[in-house]
Amino acid sequence: MLRFAKSTCFLFLSLSLTALHAQIIPEEFTRLTDSVLSEKPSTYRGLDSFLRPYRRDSVLMSYFIEQSIRVEYLDGLSYSYNQLGTLNRNISNYQKAIDYHKKGLTAATEADNTEFRIFSLNMLGVVYRRLDAIKTALDYNQEALRLAEAIEDPSLGIRRSKNVSLNSIGNIYQALEQYERALDHYRQSYILEEALGNKLGMAINLQNSGECLEAQGKLDEALDYFQRSLAFDTEINSVRGKAICGNSISRIYIKQGRYAEAVELLNTNIDLALSTKDQHIIAPAYNNLGWAHLKLEHWDLAEENLTKGLETAKENKFLRGICESYELLSDLASERGDFQNALVFFRESDKYRRQVTNDVNIKYVNDVIFRYESEKQRELAQRLRQENEIVNLKLKLNQNTLLVGALLLVLFSLVLYTIFRQNKLNNEKKVLALEQSRLRSQMNPHFLFNSLNSIKHFIINDEQKNAVHYLNKFSKLIRKILEASSEKDISLQEELETVDLYMNIENTRFKDEIDFKIHVDPRLNPASIKIPSLVLQPFLENALWHGLSSKKGKKKIRLEVTPKGADYIEISIRDNGIGREASEKLNLQKTLKRKSLGIPITRERLANFSRVYQNSFDLRIRDIISPDGKAEGTEVLLRIPTV
Repeated sequence: MLRFAKSTCFLFLSLSLTALHAQIIPEEFTRLTDSVLSEKPSTYRGLDSFLRPYRRDSVLMSYFIEQSIRVEYLDGLSYSYNQLGTLNRNISNYQKAIDYHKKGLTAATEADNTEFRIFSLNMLGVVYRRLDAIKTALDYNQEALRLAEAIEDPSLGIRRSKNVSLNSIGNIYQALEQYERALDHYRQSYILEEALGNKLGMAINLQNSGECLEAQGKLDEALDYFQRSLAFDTEINSVRGKAICGNSISRIYIKQGRYAEAVELLNTNIDLALSTKDQHIIAPAYNNLGWAHLKLEHWDLAEENLTKGLETAKENKFLRGICESYELLSDLASERGDFQNALVFFRESDKYRRQVTNDVNIKYVNDVIFRYESEKQRELAQRLRQENEIVNLKLKLNQNTLLVGALLLVLFSLVLYTIFRQNKLNNEKKVLALEQSRLRSQMNPHFLFNSLNSIKHFIINDEQKNAVHYLNKFSKLIRKILEASSEKDISLQEELETVDLYMNIENTRFKDEIDFKIHVDPRLNPASIKIPSLVLQPFLENALWHGLSSKKGKKKIRLEVTPKGADYIEISIRDNGIGREASEKLNLQKTLKRKSLGIPITRERLANFSRVYQNSFDLRIRDIISPDGKAEGTEVLLRIPTV
């Protein structure tokens, strides 16, 4: 049910706006809303046919959200939240855009609407790419493309979303200066957009292709692509498109030595860029104008515009724009003979450039795309083998033989998959060797031996049902651990399922004395959040064996996941055990001491995981102390970056 929609904050907002809505919402739109809520279309095209004229009106979209919540219309919520996200993205309110798109994704997931889920994922990818959060952007766009390609007979909306995914992944390649790969994705997307008759999509792909050609030094070819894109933008009257093309064409003029033409074009284009309120367009417009004046030796005008470009880029955290501004300011200082500031600006430019096009980002993108394309080729080859084999069997064999052949085919496919998997692991062995050794050490051998002894105990006591039940859970857990050991990261949802199973098994041996509960903040979508695999199990193991095993009375463990701003999630693991100091004293008295290597290893793995994110992790462990100074348990606070 509408978990996110039932928050106290939103209900308060709804109540406070009721009177206002009565005054400012046109009667025409209220009737339209009632009609949509009556029909409840479940596709983007169906909703857009009603709401397209109003989708750029934030007040009307907010009203539609309020009414959709009232009747629990999840598809309508996803559509309108994403429209508000796009509105905020286009005026550079990126955090608001992310919040709205995530709400749209949550609504689509709860509605089990794949089309809106794909759309939301793509929109999140676009926003994060604007912020130069390359890894996060790729994760969202790649997931959208995977979902779209898995549908055999896609709707028009899904086909369009697939084009957006291809274009967005091309953008990421372009950002990492892998221009041929980017151009390949733009060509694919352009062909698909042309088949759909989507002139805006065609304009976007031509514009992006021109930027790649420009970066390769093919200026005449790039200019042709920009002018073709501008023709489409002019035909459909896309102000944003015309402003973007104006920036690009002026940049070509500058590189061709046509400085006066560039200034003339940019003086007009600045006003066009400002009218969009999109700082992502405004910042390069100022930079280009400053660059043109620099070439004309108009030093003061150059400095004025480059400073505006730098301030705009810094205010909005445009790493690429900041880099460009500093580079041009370095050139300006050098031309003026101010070599000290020229060096300072150059160093700043180089610093920001390395943040975007670093080796970690490039490696991550290449690794993700390689895995995706390899899996895609494997699935295609496997499907073709199966189809050919089935045709041959139908021609040669009777019904009974066909059954046997089909079984053999399945076994053969499994063998092929195993071989493929093994080859893949061998190829990545050098990269993953350390990570895999760490993962193998996470599961304490005591747990394995004790679990096997529990199964033996059930068998000896002729508790067949309990033995089978326990063995099933144990084998499922081991399978999850083995699967996770080949992955650097998994979804939070998978991790929580694994630890829940682990605690279920341990609790059986504790005679169900452990009160273990998991709570995830409803604002989060665990399926879309990535964390290192098997990262939580060592903390739960410590809580069990160091905190609760020696405790008398009720034993509790609480695992809670909450968002911390837009960039982190925080995971809290609390137990009501004896505390670390008392546990250490007991451990010193034992002949066989339990020493956990899991925590130091986990710290190293979290550090490696965080390297591809803009932020780092934080891990704190503290004892919970009562007012009278006694230990009442232990709390682990783990903060993991998401951007």
